[in-house]
Amino acid sequence: MNSYETVFEGQADDLNSKAMLLKHKKTGANVFVLSNDDDNKVFYIGFRTPPEDSTGVAHITEHSVLCGSDKYPLKDPFVELAKGSLNTFLNAMTYPDKTVYPVASMNDKDFKNLMSVYMDAVFHPNTYKYPEILKQEGWNYKIEDPEDPIEYNGVVYNEMKGVFSSPEGVLEREILNSLFPDTAYGVESGGDPEFIPDLTYEEFINFHKTFYHPSNCFIYLYGNMDVEERLAWMDEEYLSHYEALDVDSEIKLQKAFGEVRRIKKAYPVTDDESCGENTYIAYNIVCGDNLDIKKSYALQMIEYALVDMQGAPVRKRLLDEGIGKDVLSGYDDSILQPYFQITVKNSDPDKEERFLEIVNEEFEKAANEGLDRKSLLASLNSLEFKYREADFGGYPKGLIYGLDCLNSWLYDESKPLLYIELNDVFAELRKDLETGYYEDIIRKYLLNNTHASVVTLYPEKGLAAKIEKRTAEKLAAFKASLSDEEIAKLVEETKALAAYQEEPSSPEDLEKIPLLERSDIERTPDVFKNEELDIAGIPAVWHDHNTNGIAYVDIFFDANFADRELFPYLGLLKSIVSYVDTENYSYSDLNNEINSVTGGFSMETGVYQNRMDHDRFSVLSDLSVRVLYENLEKAADLVYEVLFTGKYDDSRRLYEIIAELKSKLEMSLVSSGHVAAYMRAASYHSQAAVLKEQISGIEFYKFVADLEKNFEEKKEEISLNMKKLMGLLLRSSGTLVSVTADREGLGCVKAAFADLKKKLYEFSGEKIAANAAAPAALNTRSYDFAGSGFKLEQKNEAFKTSGSVNYVARCGRYIDGGADYTGSINVFHTIMRYEYLWFNIRVQGGAYGCMCGSTASGDDYYVTYRDPNLARSNEVFEGIPEYLEGFDCGEREMTKFVIGTVSSIDTPLTPSAKGARDMAAYLTGITYDEMARVRAEIIDCSIEDIRALAPKVRRSLSGGNICCVGCESGIEEDRELFKVVKNLME
Repeated sequence: MNSYETVFEGQADDLNSKAMLLKHKKTGANVFVLSNDDDNKVFYIGFRTPPEDSTGVAHITEHSVLCGSDKYPLKDPFVELAKGSLNTFLNAMTYPDKTVYPVASMNDKDFKNLMSVYMDAVFHPNTYKYPEILKQEGWNYKIEDPEDPIEYNGVVYNEMKGVFSSPEGVLEREILNSLFPDTAYGVESGGDPEFIPDLTYEEFINFHKTFYHPSNCFIYLYGNMDVEERLAWMDEEYLSHYEALDVDSEIKLQKAFGEVRRIKKAYPVTDDESCGENTYIAYNIVCGDNLDIKKSYALQMIEYALVDMQGAPVRKRLLDEGIGKDVLSGYDDSILQPYFQITVKNSDPDKEERFLEIVNEEFEKAANEGLDRKSLLASLNSLEFKYREADFGGYPKGLIYGLDCLNSWLYDESKPLLYIELNDVFAELRKDLETGYYEDIIRKYLLNNTHASVVTLYPEKGLAAKIEKRTAEKLAAFKASLSDEEIAKLVEETKALAAYQEEPSSPEDLEKIPLLERSDIERTPDVFKNEELDIAGIPAVWHDHNTNGIAYVDIFFDANFADRELFPYLGLLKSIVSYVDTENYSYSDLNNEINSVTGGFSMETGVYQNRMDHDRFSVLSDLSVRVLYENLEKAADLVYEVLFTGKYDDSRRLYEIIAELKSKLEMSLVSSGHVAAYMRAASYHSQAAVLKEQISGIEFYKFVADLEKNFEEKKEEISLNMKKLMGLLLRSSGTLVSVTADREGLGCVKAAFADLKKKLYEFSGEKIAANAAAPAALNTRSYDFAGSGFKLEQKNEAFKTSGSVNYVARCGRYIDGGADYTGSINVFHTIMRYEYLWFNIRVQGGAYGCMCGSTASGDDYYVTYRDPNLARSNEVFEGIPEYLEGFDCGEREMTKFVIGTVSSIDTPLTPSAKGARDMAAYLTGITYDEMARVRAEIIDCSIEDIRALAPKVRRSLSGGNICCVGCESGIEEDRELFKVVKNLME
């Protein structure tokens, strides 16, 4: 501790932590510590990294420093950690003004190992020794034969081609660049593919020398650890080896504009897509700086009340007047000068002025007449609930707290707590609900603020081809300018890069990465907590977990009756149920009430596949609500209101919902093309996947697009089918309740939902004879696929988009059911992700990502992400069985694969996630004994076990199921791989 100066020390009561802000005396390194009893320990080291251009140097540096270092000189320590540590988080992130390297683990020894590798990586990377790292991770000239054309390749180059393929991605960057043209935010920190090849090795190295220094770093420690020991280690091993340096990394303020900037930019669409009603118009307003935390949350509440809420005044007017079919909004406070933005989608350029008039009229009306207090209160309650719940999905909460710290800490080194100690802020905001505070905020920041921009993003057919042609011509001209000797040199450099990539790290270097032993792994899996009981006559399953006073209630309804005509409507439930008027509420008032009383409603439909039988599965619709114990009775009344009194006859409202849903599906299909390709390919051979396609995949998008296009002739049919669907779902004989809470919470749920069976009886008119046999439990019912009208068909489709990268999926059936499911299959996936696929798809192929997985019932998949290749990646997939047949490695390497596999399945879960896991096991027939068997097989997995999987994988791939979502030119070039080629968007 003598090496650090204490800036402040005290209790962070909201987080049940001791907070300590330190400065390293010798270098000025910033260190913030949150000590508590959380065993999921978190560390990160971050740097202010404001870029000066759009070459992506910050992003490429982030990738590259993880490719070996002085102490750990192997080529890819990141991958070695991913496959051989018990980490609960391991990654690195580039932001517009900072780069962060976080890790987390619940194992103390493992946590120290992760810290050591990351600290050495950022301060002593191999990039100074090997220019090949920039070529691999950033960009390179690729030419394998003197007669070939020169191409660009590289992981970041292809990643950003994917980012720039999405109109939403382009819009997000144009908004930031338009508001801050004279600062770091005016360029693309991730890299613009047009400018990435301008980055030289010298500039790359100088960037690291400039910014990756202790005097410019922010170090964060969270959780239950020996803090003094960790601080001493950091000082002795790294920080004390440096002298203080004056690093000019200050994020500059953008001077306010004298008038609103207008930006117009084209984005690519395919030749068959319509350009009409395909424009984005965004109004973006800078709102001071982000060190006023109260203002920041007030603007989030205003954004909800004015725009984001269903039925909010700005949203409603924009939709009612036909300015667009979807409205997006947000308030970004993660940068020095936060901004408020409203975007209308599916518009036309000539609607820009009317769009601005409506927005400003509503701002002025809100300022003069006052915001709706119910909406503000609903937003505040929702923000408070999420803060108390601290449920960040699969991410450690300590990590999210740490990243939130940087929202203020990066710009004021004395204020790391500003964005994570919020109870007092919420109390002040609640007091101000009855003052003019929120209206003053609108007047000050949103009305008549000329530090703003209007970005209009319009579609242009053939633009992707133009960009490709321009790049090809640039490269052709470059090649023409070279002598034969210079071309030969490029060929040799291409071969040299491949040779560098293929040369394995030495055993001595690999062994420098610290490694746990198999004996360090807990052999006993968590116990499922599934206690069967009933709630007022309705079967229920209770998951006894400590939830901090929050009840997670799921009501499952039997949907196994749904025929081919009705089935896609199950996918609409999420967007319609609770978003239409009910007996006592308009849909806007209903959503305010839901957000005031609960932590949120949702309604989803899932296909639950029996782990022992590939062709046996159940379809269930699930209304889910999360709510504080004291609000359960009010929540139950809202559940009844939503389920039993929803009005499905308002055609105008139905059209708004369907048009908005179509817009959102188009966004997700493009941004998550790997998911769409995988689900579609799986539907060629899996009955369950056919149904999933109908409710959330490409087939569902086609269904929604048809409803939107032909709404006038289908509106009565839509209304009738929704009523029919709800009538069939809401039967007491087809209902099951899941409760995640402690015993007190269970009692509160029972009391609140005591009338559920009676309500279901009354709604459905259900009559059951007293002596009638009880229906089969929901977890034993099956969907009648043969009688449904659906069928399996191997279509092998390629879906063309305007993007410039591909998402390639291969799927199949490798076993027939759970009896053949072994732990070695999980280890095989780790080997694929971090060895075979990683090397062939990412390192050599230049794709940003590669994934694989399987189900216990017998399906498996292999997918690429932002991939410049198609046929080549398919050949890599085809080579998996041969690779497995010859698989060999030492015991140390095998242990790494085992540890990495356990890490992927031992991620700490929130109480709600534990309940969801327990319930999924109940519905799919997973037993504790099976889990224990599979876990033991993972821990004891051998080389022979992996080789034994070759016939199973060969069986899967022999089915030949392939699907691609991707680049039009790439798909046309490899068209022979597919039976059907079509546009993704219709």
